[in-house]
Amino acid sequence: MRGWLQRFMSGRYGFDRFSGFLSVTSLVLVVLGALFSPLLYWLGLILLGYCYFRILSRNVQKRYQENLKYLQWEGKVTGWVSTRKMRFKQRKQYHYYRCPHCGQQLRVPRGRGKISITCPKCSTQFIKKS
Repeated sequence: MRGWLQRFMSGRYGFDRFSGFLSVTSLVLVVLGALFSPLLYWLGLILLGYCYFRILSRNVQKRYQENLKYLQWEGKVTGWVSTRKMRFKQRKQYHYYRCPHCGQQLRVPRGRGKISITCPKCSTQFIKKS
């Protein structure tokens, strides 16, 4: 049985991060669809079918490109979440401002009164209350 499965999967793409995301998302949609809406149920089944299609596909290059696009998107989302998480943890020590000229994010320590802030990117100076 094991040898048969290895021969069957030979030359096929297999399981990657995007397939994992699709499988978990489809299972969540199937459960929510069984509880609330048949539309979510069918959407979950379609995603599960697409997940199996990707795993069994022999077009490795195309599936690899799809996975790279997913990883880029995942990196943007996790980066945004980690930035917000860090800012929330540091909210009592620092205040965040944007440069009025170039839009650069600047971190300034709190409790210093009115200070002159110089943007390191464009050297614009502006006054804000920390």
